[in-house]
Amino acid sequence: MKKFRKVLDGLTTSSPGATVSSPSCGSAAGTPTAAPTPKEIDVQETLVSENFQLCKTVRHGFPYQPTALAFDPVQKILAIGSRSGGVRILGRPGVDCYCQHESGAAVLQLQFLINEGALVSACADDTLHLWNLRQRRPAILHSLKFNRERITFCHLPFQSKWLYVGTERGNTHIVNIESFILSGYVIMWNKAIELSTKTHPGPVVHLSDSPKDEGKLLIGFESGTIVQWDLRGKKADFRIYYDEAIHSVSWHHEGKQFMCSHSDGSLTLWNLRNTTKPFQVTFPHGKIQKDGRKESCKPILKVEYKTCRNSEPFVIFSGGLSYDKAGRRPALTIMHGKAITVLEMDYPIVEFMVLCETPYNNEVQEPYAVVVLLEKDLIVVDLTQSNYPVFENPYPMDIHESPVTCTAYFADCPPDIIPILYSIGAKHKKTGYSQKEWPISGGTWTLGSHTYPEIIITGHADGSIKFWDASAITLQMLYKMKTSKVFEKPKPGEGRAAELVEEDPFAIQMVSWCPQSRIFCVVGISAHIILYRFSKYDANTQIVSLEVRLQCDSEDVISPSENENNPSFSETGSHSPQPHHHHQHQHPASPGSRTPEGIKDSIPCLKVKDRAVRVPPGYQSELVIQLLWVDGEPPQQITSLDINSAYGLLAFGNCNGLAVVDYLQKTVILCMSTLDLYGSTDPYQRLTRSPRRNRQSTSEFCMRGLSNFYSDSKKRIRTSYQSLTELTDNQQSIDMERSKSPTSVKGPGRKLSLPTDLKTDLDHVNGHCTSPTSQPCSAGKPRIPMGPEGPRLTRRGPGRPPFRKAQSAACMEISLPVSHTEGHASRRAMLQQLHGVTMYSHDEHHSTTSYCWSDRESRENSFTRSRSSSVSSIDRDTKEAVTTLQFGESYGRKNDVLPTPCLWVGTSLGVVLLIPMSIPTDQEERMEEPVTMGVSGALLMLKGSVLRFSFLDCMGALIQTPYEVWRDHNAPEDPDRPRRRKLVHFSPSSSQDACGDGHLAVVCSERQAKVFLMPSQSCLFVHNITESSFVLRADVVSVCNSVCLACFCANGHVMTLSLPSLRPLMDVNYLPLTDMRIARTFYFTNGGQALYLSSPTEIQRITYSQEMCDNLQEMLGELFTPIETPEAQNRGFLKGFFGGNAHTFDREELFGEAAAGKASRSLAQHIPGQGGVEGMKVAASGAVGELARARIALDERGQRLGELEERTALMMTSAEAFSKHAHELMLKCKDKKWYQF
Repeated sequence: MKKFRKVLDGLTTSSPGATVSSPSCGSAAGTPTAAPTPKEIDVQETLVSENFQLCKTVRHGFPYQPTALAFDPVQKILAIGSRSGGVRILGRPGVDCYCQHESGAAVLQLQFLINEGALVSACADDTLHLWNLRQRRPAILHSLKFNRERITFCHLPFQSKWLYVGTERGNTHIVNIESFILSGYVIMWNKAIELSTKTHPGPVVHLSDSPKDEGKLLIGFESGTIVQWDLRGKKADFRIYYDEAIHSVSWHHEGKQFMCSHSDGSLTLWNLRNTTKPFQVTFPHGKIQKDGRKESCKPILKVEYKTCRNSEPFVIFSGGLSYDKAGRRPALTIMHGKAITVLEMDYPIVEFMVLCETPYNNEVQEPYAVVVLLEKDLIVVDLTQSNYPVFENPYPMDIHESPVTCTAYFADCPPDIIPILYSIGAKHKKTGYSQKEWPISGGTWTLGSHTYPEIIITGHADGSIKFWDASAITLQMLYKMKTSKVFEKPKPGEGRAAELVEEDPFAIQMVSWCPQSRIFCVVGISAHIILYRFSKYDANTQIVSLEVRLQCDSEDVISPSENENNPSFSETGSHSPQPHHHHQHQHPASPGSRTPEGIKDSIPCLKVKDRAVRVPPGYQSELVIQLLWVDGEPPQQITSLDINSAYGLLAFGNCNGLAVVDYLQKTVILCMSTLDLYGSTDPYQRLTRSPRRNRQSTSEFCMRGLSNFYSDSKKRIRTSYQSLTELTDNQQSIDMERSKSPTSVKGPGRKLSLPTDLKTDLDHVNGHCTSPTSQPCSAGKPRIPMGPEGPRLTRRGPGRPPFRKAQSAACMEISLPVSHTEGHASRRAMLQQLHGVTMYSHDEHHSTTSYCWSDRESRENSFTRSRSSSVSSIDRDTKEAVTTLQFGESYGRKNDVLPTPCLWVGTSLGVVLLIPMSIPTDQEERMEEPVTMGVSGALLMLKGSVLRFSFLDCMGALIQTPYEVWRDHNAPEDPDRPRRRKLVHFSPSSSQDACGDGHLAVVCSERQAKVFLMPSQSCLFVHNITESSFVLRADVVSVCNSVCLACFCANGHVMTLSLPSLRPLMDVNYLPLTDMRIARTFYFTNGGQALYLSSPTEIQRITYSQEMCDNLQEMLGELFTPIETPEAQNRGFLKGFFGGNAHTFDREELFGEAAAGKASRSLAQHIPGQGGVEGMKVAASGAVGELARARIALDERGQRLGELEERTALMMTSAEAFSKHAHELMLKCKDKKWYQF
């Protein structure tokens, strides 16, 4: 039992205008308070450092930028290599393994050791690796680094331990797979071709042994030269010189013919009886033109020639289409007899592989499927049916169907939610798939004992939402919904409203889901919110639309004189946002509401369907909330959201202010600027603003999408799927703007003031200096500091067109600065980009007055800077954004005795506001009486932007948010049992006996965490999380039957802190540098799990729980299963007699050190891997790993002993039968004379 005692006395008090001097002070600024009574909090903290360990669990989705493909026909597992050095190994559903080459070099080729539980990878850094697949976490056993030659092609014959390696110089080397040592046997290019040949044949593009004779090796060179090399005689059997470049070669199973694909779109068939010219030349897609010439075709990149027992052979190839048809999609062509089928693909073909019944290349192949690896998809075609249907893919390969823009992760969901979502989603599944089972069925996987319902939600750029079942480290699609169905389709040329975000106006920015009440809320990029309720019945619904004017400008109150500052505001409402209901655009007259003719005002970005629509079972839209344009300026994107089903309230905020909506009564109950929320407790001395002389239209500015992101001078920007639209800048208008008076205000400032040394470096983004801020804060009316030197700063006018695409989080890869002093402003801006906040929206045209934060100033106190009327006061001349919101039962004021419903508001300046609410408890009154909110609640402060709230009782247990139990609104009503709302409350006082009333509030900001005791607002514990970086994501999560605070920092550190004492429990440098994609999609959840988008197409799940790390081995699938290798077909006597001596070929005798000698040491370097015992220890440390290894060894030994016993019994039976027949023959022939035979 640990006891924590904290006595706060002598608290510094300040007047409403004074500066708060103590960052850790928890009292409401401006309110003198006596020292609270000493409070002793007794909490038994059970979590220790040993409970935490960080490791990756599983990766879902399509391998990003794939490069190579391999298949084991006996084990039936598939391997995919990628450009970043990753290898994904797939088997039956649940068997999904991800490996990574440490070098990060692209994978050029993959080769399975068929039925051996091993894989060879050849990488772009000219290194061969041998992976051990007989463990759940594959590891590298050996590596071989080529120093003087570049690897171009590899070939491993079935049941051989010698790997043929072709190089760029045209040489062929041979590697012993067991020892990973080069043989001294080398086929040099100048020996392979004729001595009279004057040109180099080019790199080796093909190697294969003849099906007829394993001692013959076919070597294909890029230039068109083909050589069959006699390995025993060390000479060429024949050489073919063809005038078209070769891309691939494929044998007929009898070894008498082979087919080549060429760069001119032709296929050549060669017969070994006559190699002087091709037996047949075909242009499958080359038609004869009117002038008699064949039309030119694209190269055929790969061909496979596969024979069938009962039908014509298959010839399957990629490419070869004619050039003249522009816009034709990539295609796979299947030629079967005289029938030619062209399968058009959605993406370019990277590689394909025909799956056959037999692993032996000298038997009839009997192909049954084709695996086609595309740039962004994996499909398998069924060859056994004439219409060639595709198999239904059981893996979640379509996560990136539309780029992912946000994620959410919910562990330990209600157990009934997954089956009901699956049943609804199953009704909308596609049809037309092959009826056969998925052919990649290798490995074994069983449901582990440590499983619970988990759901992952992904939001996408096209406005779609996908629910995934993530239980037991698998991923399966449950349900998909499209938020765009709520809106009318924007018509082309409909005005600027349609141009807001031209390509992705419905992109999802954030989601909020209550699994218990099944209420779901999405925030879109066009400043819209859609609230959904779940129903098992279809319905005709009229979508209710609320329009909110959340564009707050305190300077709109015009003073009597132009040069006179107005020290106070007489009416709060005169500059508060105004709510608008559906089709109601009138608002109270105020000086700020009069706009010149033609300026867009009081209209939303999207048009909601105003007719009744038929909605299917599932999530059905109930309410749409949209922010309005104001005076030609688009609404600012929403930065925070919370919804509470028990209260029936929805709150959201942006850089202008806060709005609260009663979604039961469909009314706006609060809508005001952040400044107005303070009332008399504003902790900052804010300057009043001089009046504007004019208001210029800013209709050139449209809403910026998720694509608007920047880096500092030290880092790079890379976009994947979508590129940023080129920005054009009217320099003339900017120059005219600069020539005007500094007091002439131009409209929204879209830039962050940067140090001068950073400004020049930012010119790399689309050719001119742009701001590192993400979301524009279109305040448009800055306060002009009137210091002794007169006005020196002004804002830039509307000269910056916005990005036109909503860039997905998947497309963002920006490294965030961590320790550069000059990068602090950009690092700060990255956090604003992450949360959709612009905190500093001013710009100056005089570089001499450039202002930026200093690291030292930030570390000391991010909210106690000078408030003087100087350049530095511009720092507070900004919109204070609402960065996080949380409903809950709490104490809105210090003297409260009982907890009441409250709304906790966190801002970008580190201020926490508590807004108490009065909600009618009776169901009838709740639907009629208004909800009231008192905005002058408590005020707390932290360093940096507030990220997360959570509440604990005085015993340290997490207090759940109240919720309404789900009920189906569309279900038929029972007159005897009228439906009533059933609410579940978790009051802070209900779980306390010994501690009395009160609860603990955990508040985390981008730099520190604090624990406050409510209602006294005493700060019990403070922990500065980071000084050199900042927190991107923070969540209070349950781990090992306790709770902790989990944080993810911009420098890649993952940390956990105990609660309530905030002791550091774990700090792991997980990612050396973080990019914006990871920052936007990182999400913690209960059970010690988290996820993020590791690439634009893949979700990486990790765990920070030691318990889950220990149990991970049993949760993962087994890649290798002991299967007996199928026996080769019996060769007939005549075939064996005339078919050559293929079975007498001994590679060991030729390639071994005794015969071939040792290879040059400088040619290649052997690197021992960690795939043995060390690799096993990494995969499963401790006693569990030892037992697993012993079990695997025993299984393998038992399997071998069993095979030996079976063979011995077989031999004994055969010997007995032979003895019996011999005895019978002896008895029969015993008495016969020699001439009687």
